[in-house]
Formats: sequence, C-alpha cells, structure tokens
Amino acid sequence: MFEPKVVHATCVVERTFAKSPSVVYAALSDPDKVRRWMSGGSSSDLFDFQCDFVEGGKQIVKYRMGPDTPIAGAVITNEGRFQQIVAGERIVTVSTMKMDERIFSASQVTYELVNSDSETRLVITHQGAFFEGSDGPERREHGWNLLADNLVSVVEKA
Repeated sequence: MFEPKVVHATCVVERTFAKSPSVVYAALSDPDKVRRWMSGGSSSDLFDFQCDFVEGGKQIVKYRMGPDTPIAGAVITNEGRFQQIVAGERIVTVSTMKMDERIFSASQVTYELVNSDSETRLVITHQGAFFEGSDGPERREHGWNLLADNLVSVVEKA
C-alpha cells in the first residue's frame, strides 16, 4: 500500500481584540509592527526581515534557533508572497519554510478580520504541506499560537 510522504494539515488560530479592524490590520500590514510580533520570543533570534506589503510582494523572515531548542543554531527561513490584500479585511500569503537550504514545508496563510460592534476577531488559517524532516502540524500550530499572542501585545499597545 502506498503511504504518502507529505502530511497535509490545516489549523485555525483566532484572537479577539477590543480595537477597530484598522488597528488590527495595521499590525498585520505595517512592516515595523509585523517585525515586532514576529520577533517576540526567547527560542529564536530574528536576524533578517524584509517586507514589501503589496500584492505580489515578498516577505522574508530568517531566524537562528536558540540553545534551548532541539535544533540549536539552525537557520530557519520563511519566504513568502502576498497573494491577495483587501485592506482592513483579508491578507493571503503563500510561503515555503526551510532549514538552512532545505525546504521542509509549503503553506498558504489567510488572515481574516471580522468586525462586530465593539471588537475585531482575527481568524488565521494555516494550510500546510509538511515534507520529510519538517516540524509537523502540531508544532506549527503551537508556533502560530505564540505568534498570535505576540500580535495581541502589539495591537494592545497601539
């Protein structure tokens, strides 16, 4: 029997903010704010960040993993492109993630902002294909939850 080598998985991470959609959207689209919520964490060091926030624009995020991780010293690169941007409503990206020079996953991420009377709900949907030697769906979902928590602190300071 054929066993697929690629694991496909979807995770959904949600956060609710007592802020307007424009404030939450700014934290997702302003490169300085994006760098802040992507770099918050003690397990890695963000040492390269590039962001051209336009449809078709590229975003590159490079981390060096910390000594308290299973892959201490490894360089992780996430390289993506913005596929669709609807100001204040939605951002869709596609990306690959690699360790050193080996790609170990490919993803589509959709950020959706849902406005209600006094708050904004952010829904982050990560759809991933995980190749041999990848971090896998569980670790990636854990990572998205950490990033969403970092995002909360950036939005709350706005």
